[in-house]
This record gives sequence, C-alpha cells and structure tokens, in this order.
Amino acid sequence: MNLRQLQYFVTVVEEGSFTRAAQRLYVAQPSLSKQLAALEKELGGPLLERLPRGVRLTPSGRAFLPDARATVLSAERARRSARMTHDLTGGELEIATLFSIAIGLLPDSIRALRTRHPGILVSLREYVHREQLEDDVRSGVSDIAIGPKPRTWDGPVTSLGWEEFVVLLPEGDPLLRTTGRVELSDLADRRWVLPDPSAGMAPLVVAACRDAGFVPQPAVRSAQVEALARFAACGLGPTLLPDNVIPGDLRHLVRRLRRPLARELAAYTRMTWSPVASAFLDELWDPRAAARPANAFVPG
Repeated sequence: MNLRQLQYFVTVVEEGSFTRAAQRLYVAQPSLSKQLAALEKELGGPLLERLPRGVRLTPSGRAFLPDARATVLSAERARRSARMTHDLTGGELEIATLFSIAIGLLPDSIRALRTRHPGILVSLREYVHREQLEDDVRSGVSDIAIGPKPRTWDGPVTSLGWEEFVVLLPEGDPLLRTTGRVELSDLADRRWVLPDPSAGMAPLVVAACRDAGFVPQPAVRSAQVEALARFAACGLGPTLLPDNVIPGDLRHLVRRLRRPLARELAAYTRMTWSPVASAFLDELWDPRAAARPANAFVPG
C-alpha cells in the first residue's frame, strides 16, 4: 500500500467515477484502475462496487475511507510544511472556523498576518456547528482551528479570550433611549430575529433566553449572521449576536446585557503548531483584552 493508491481511492470516491477521477488526477484511467485493483488485492477484498454509472463504496470501503482520507490530507499538509521557509516568506495556512468567527474575529488577524508575511496564502474552511468543526480537524482537516474552546482535546489549545453576545435592537426601539445595560427579560414579549435551528448559535441564543425566563418567539430565522443583524435593524425584532460581528453602521443599535451570553474562544490543532500557524497565533486576539464578562451566562 502506498500514498498514491490512497490518493487514487479517495479521489474516485469524491468524484463518484473512475473517469472523472482520472481527469482530476491527470492519469490514464487504466493506470488508475490498476492501482485500485492492487490496493484491493492487498486488503483482501473490493473497496468499490463498479456500477454502470459510477461507483459505490462496499462495507470494507466505508470502513477504510476515513483513515485513507486522513492520511492523504496529512501528506498534503506535510508537503506544504516542507516547502515553508523558516523566515515565512511563503507557505499556506488553512484555517477551520465557524461562520460567525470568520466575519468577526478573523479579518483583522488575517490582515495583520498578511501585512507581516505577504507571501503566506490563507484559506478558510467554514462550519455551522462546533461539533463538525472539531470532528473534521481531528480527522486531518486544516492546520489550525478557531472556535469555541473544545470540551476535550488531545492536542495543543490556546485560549483567545471570551466572546460577548449583545442585543441588536430595531431602529427607534424604546430600549435605545437608555445608554446602560438592559435586561434580556425586558424583551420576553417581542418577536425575535433568530438563528436558523441548523446554525450553531441557535441553541446558545435559546439557552440565554431560557436563563432569562422565557422562550424566544421567532419573527424570522436565518443562518446568515449579517442577515440577522440587518433584519433586526429594519424592525423585524431584536437579535443576539457576538459583539465583534456587528456592522459598523449598526453599532448605535447595540445594547449590552446585564447578564450577557458569552463563550470562550480558542485556537487548537492536532499535534504541534506549524511555523505559519504559530505566526498567526501571534496576531490573534489578546486574551487580556477579552476577559470573561462579569455576571456572564455561559451555556454548559
């Protein structure tokens, strides 16, 4: 068994056909088929069922795929790392993160990294749920993950401080007349602009409202963070969002909560920080500037 055979197998599965896989790999289809046949012979049985219009994983193939894919991804990262120079004049950083963090915390940090090291290419993999983010990073995806601090993790974890959620109110809302913090329970009778149930923020918002003594009733739902802010601003109802995702033109509609929803963010990886990941950590949030908010509600 060799890396080329694993790469061929994973590509055939991803493309769903030998023809498309051969085109993507720039190899002759007979050569691709020969390598897969040799792999199956070594493993003692078929990994793929050849169908008239594609392929289908056999039970052995389904069991083999996760480790094969992780090995191929690890090898690709190893090649990238080997090409990186110690002075960071080149290389690539793949970041796995949540959608809300991608538009909140990361832009300034990526800009700072690129300013200091303009030869580094940055790419993002964005997720809706923290569980999928953590599972994929464990399986070999990305060089560094930025998200809520994992409950359990075997590799390095660096805290990035706390992210506070704020309430964004509609234009002209009576609560905007006060400049102080507000009680979440004061909004119990409103119709809310809520994250779609498929979004990772949805259970956090519901938990915060339950902690305040009510269940939020939706006026509109969306999985897009900026859409939630815009819907709230135009008068559809209040919404709860991380403070760092609020667009600049809507800051006047924000009020902080006396018992704010908060979550701790962290950077984490599997084994050790790559040179580029270490450089990126230097540009990320300073946790001393993002202490846990007083009287915060932190969902379990």
